[in-house]
Amino acid sequence: MYSKKEYFTHSVLFILTLIATTFAGGEWLYGKSILEKGEHFLDWEYFLKSMHFSIPFIGILLVHELGHLLTSIHYKVKTSLPYFIPAWFGFIGTPSLGTFGAVIRMKSFINSRKKFFDIGVAGPIAGFVLAVFVLVYGFTNLPDADYIYEIHPEYLDPDFEGHKSEEGYLQLEMGYNLLFYLMEKTLADPEKMPNMSEIIHFPYIFAGYLALFFTALNLLPIGQLDGGHVVFGLFPRKHKLISLGAYIAFVFYAGLGILTPFDELGTILWTAVLYIGFLYICFRKAAVPEQTKWTLILMIASFQYLIVFIFPTIEGYTGWLFFAFLLGRVMGLAHPEVSGNKQLDNRRKIIGIIAILIFILCFTPQPFIFQ
Repeated sequence: MYSKKEYFTHSVLFILTLIATTFAGGEWLYGKSILEKGEHFLDWEYFLKSMHFSIPFIGILLVHELGHLLTSIHYKVKTSLPYFIPAWFGFIGTPSLGTFGAVIRMKSFINSRKKFFDIGVAGPIAGFVLAVFVLVYGFTNLPDADYIYEIHPEYLDPDFEGHKSEEGYLQLEMGYNLLFYLMEKTLADPEKMPNMSEIIHFPYIFAGYLALFFTALNLLPIGQLDGGHVVFGLFPRKHKLISLGAYIAFVFYAGLGILTPFDELGTILWTAVLYIGFLYICFRKAAVPEQTKWTLILMIASFQYLIVFIFPTIEGYTGWLFFAFLLGRVMGLAHPEVSGNKQLDNRRKIIGIIAILIFILCFTPQPFIFQ
C-alpha cells in the first residue's frame, strides 16, 4: 500500500521527532539544575531519563494518528502515513516541546458522513484513552516531595524569595482543565503533588497534560478539525452555523482584554485599528456576506471593549489568537459536503456525545501562563 520510500521518510521523521522531544524533555525536566552543576542535559544519562517524557508524549500522538490511519484503511480511504514534525530550538536557547505535532494527509475524496465521522473521532478518542492511563500512572507514582529539591536546590535556601526576585526570569505555570483537576484531587498524594508551575519536572504528568491540551485543540467543533468532523456527522445541516458560532466564541475569549478603555486615547485607536484588521484577516474566508463579516467583527470588538469596561480585571487568553488565525485563514471554517443527509446510527451518536464530553473535560482556558 505504501512504497519503501514512504516508509523510510515517515520513519526518519518519527525518529527525529522522538529525539527532538527527548531533548526538549531534558530542558523541561532537568535543564536548569544540570547546567548549574556544570553538566549538560544532552549527556546519555539524562537523555535516557528524558525519554520518560518523550515516549509517553510521542506515544499518545502516535496512537492518535494511528486511530485516524487504521480507520481510513478500514474504509479503503487513501491517506498518507503520519507525518511527525520535529521542532527543537534548544540550540538557540529557546524552550520547545520538540514537535509541532503530527498530521495525516487525505489522498482520496470522502463522500460519506459516516466515514468522516469515524475517521475524525477515532484519533482523539484513542489518544485520550492512552493519555488517561499515562496520567493515572503519573498521579499515582509521584516521587517523594524532596524530589523537587534535586531540580531546584535553591528552594532549600531559607533566604530564597522565589522566582519573582530574579530580574528577567520568565516563569511558566500550567492552567487547569477539568479532567486534570479531578484526577489530581482524587488520585494524587497531596503531600507529593507539585504546584502547576512545577509539573514540567514530572514527565508523566507533563506528557499527559500536553496530551489533553492537544486533544482539546483537535476536538474544537470548527471547520475540518476532528471536532468539526464530529459536528458534521451529528448535525450536517447545522455545521456551518455551529462552526462559525464556535469560532466567534473562541476568538471573542482569546482577544478579551486587548481593547481596554483604560489606555490613552491614542493607544486605544491604534490598538483598535490593528486588532480589527487582524479580525478581518481571520474572518475573511468565512462563508458569509462581506457586510455580515464586518458586522461580526465590529460587534466582537465592541462587546469585548464593553465587558472590560464593566469588569476591568477580566481577560481572555491571547495565546489562542495565533491558533484562531490558523483556523480562520489557513484551515478554514467550512467542511466538505457529501451527498445525502442520512442520520448516523445511535451508537455513533453516543460516541459523538462522548467526544463532546471529552472536549469539555480537556479544554484548558489558559493552558500556558507566563509571568
